[in-house]
Amino acid sequence: MSVNYDELSYIASSANREVAVETLQDGPATPSTIAEETDRDIAHISRALQELKEKGHVELLVSEDVRKGRFYGLTDSGEALASELSEVNTGS
Repeated sequence: MSVNYDELSYIASSANREVAVETLQDGPATPSTIAEETDRDIAHISRALQELKEKGHVELLVSEDVRKGRFYGLTDSGEALASELSEVNTGS
């Protein structure tokens, strides 16, 4: 699969989007978990997740009706981009 650098750049241009994707590589998580693990404001993480969801890189794993404990996970495209992001960041 070829790398979509436009989408990779979109993620990398926001530290919050980047840490959200990196954290979700380890498995599904809630915005509060991501915020705590990365020492970031939950509002910023929630916004980043929403932006990534709109782009199709992250999916909400619970019903839209759920307000607390909303688990998010990477989609196939999100997984591919997360992998590319790791390679770019580590210089592999």
